[in-house]
Amino acid sequence: MSRIGRMPIQLPKEVKISFDPSKIEVVGPKGTLACDLPRGIAASVDQGNLLIQRDREDRTLKALHGLTRSLVANMVTGVTQGFEKKMEIIGVGFRADLQGNLLKLTLGFSHPVLFAVPEGIKVEVEKQTLITIRGVNKQLVGTVAAKLRSIKPPEPYKGKGIRYLGEKIRKKVGKTKA
Repeated sequence: MSRIGRMPIQLPKEVKISFDPSKIEVVGPKGTLACDLPRGIAASVDQGNLLIQRDREDRTLKALHGLTRSLVANMVTGVTQGFEKKMEIIGVGFRADLQGNLLKLTLGFSHPVLFAVPEGIKVEVEKQTLITIRGVNKQLVGTVAAKLRSIKPPEPYKGKGIRYLGEKIRKKVGKTKA
């Protein structure tokens, strides 16, 4: 049996769960999330805990058992606490400004880069070089952070670019004159 899949998910009092054989929906104070359950995976509530079970012992279903449990646990965490990623911009003259639903990034290109913030995500620019991405869907928060980083990833010589807060960049040694 999957070690991850058989662990129960603690349900806080403010979380409401509804499920049918093919779908599970989690409602909490921060929002609502839904997920499709794979065929052969079932959910049940027992004494304030959510249990994810599978009906047979084949290899693919074992893998989906742990995955489904992790996805549902992230949904419960998302609707109660939410998820966030912090990004920092390193470089002279590099900055970010929030204009409504657009994030305007000045990153040393010949033009400013406009990044449309997707629905369900909140972006805050605390300083001009510090961006916070918040949301209830962990996958969407991570995807938005990765797309932002891919606009100008940190380069290996001076470390200029967009990086996750606390990310270490291995710097290369530059050329030396003989």
